[in-house]
Amino acid sequence: SSSEIKPLSRPPSVTDHALPEQARGGQAREEPPRMTEPNPPAAPASGVRTVRVLEDRDGQRIDNFLLGYLKGAPRSLVYKLLRSGQVRVNGGRVRAERRLEAGDEVRIPPIRLPDPAEKGTPPQGFMDALDAAIVFEDARLLALNKPSGVASHGGSGISFGAIETLRALRPKDTLELVHRLDRDTSGLLVVAKKRSALGELQALLREDHGAGISKRYLALLTGRMPGGVMSVDAPLHVGLRQGGERHVQVNPRGKPSLSHFRVLERRGGLSYCEVRIETGRTHQIRVHAQHIGHPIAGDDKYGDEAANKRLREQVGLKRLFLHASTLEFALDGGKAPYLLNAPLAPELVEVLDRLG
Repeated sequence: SSSEIKPLSRPPSVTDHALPEQARGGQAREEPPRMTEPNPPAAPASGVRTVRVLEDRDGQRIDNFLLGYLKGAPRSLVYKLLRSGQVRVNGGRVRAERRLEAGDEVRIPPIRLPDPAEKGTPPQGFMDALDAAIVFEDARLLALNKPSGVASHGGSGISFGAIETLRALRPKDTLELVHRLDRDTSGLLVVAKKRSALGELQALLREDHGAGISKRYLALLTGRMPGGVMSVDAPLHVGLRQGGERHVQVNPRGKPSLSHFRVLERRGGLSYCEVRIETGRTHQIRVHAQHIGHPIAGDDKYGDEAANKRLREQVGLKRLFLHASTLEFALDGGKAPYLLNAPLAPELVEVLDRLG
């Protein structure tokens, strides 16, 4: 199917790599204090705890609730607790995707949480690099131009992701990830500094058909995508390969997923595109690009191995060419608009220049 795509007010191009625009909306006003949960234990916990869900957590998924409450707990442990039924909501077993309501009572079993001192701190060079990658900050949130190869959070053998490193940089701030970005994808990663901003942004992300937050990416697709504009409406299902690796496929049993591709330039027989997504599924753009026969350049999971090798040898592309470039949304019920931009990574600019 096809769908009209409204271009950005300043469409990105390979010659437009200035510093990102600051968010519109002026000074962020201070908000009145809101109810928050009791502080979670940072050391060994004893006994079963029952936590009442307060209003600012209404609508949050139980897995994200636990990850925020049990600071330092590995994601694998949180999902194990849910699968085994040790975590209960209002006395009943729940799945990871269950959304909480204000007033729900969450039973949390006794577990030992690591003392932050046991993990140490991120390397100073890594901390400095992420500090320099902050492209916007106000009283409510900060936006990071996350480098490729940096995980959004720790886990699965990764001690320090972006959020752990930012917390080490800002030990006095309460920082929470608003969303996640694939490790191999560079670009905008938004972190909330206030619980009220976190709740409002996550509510916007849940709105149907991308009405709450406009998310745009830049991607280099192999081959010449026909027509210049294409919408991909194909459900995506997340499966697991041997060893626990996630692999996503177009499958009727999957969740509805919608992406819009628009060619900005043709370079070296490839298609440099802007991609707007209306849903935020795991690996969505990568799998939809593969589905239409034009996988993303440098994608070693869903891409074209021969094309990747040729691009690596001829133009030095050594990573996934996918970049989260723009986020647009409004807080305070639409009264405080934000337009956040992250410039294309220098190594990707060089690839485009070499393609001619």
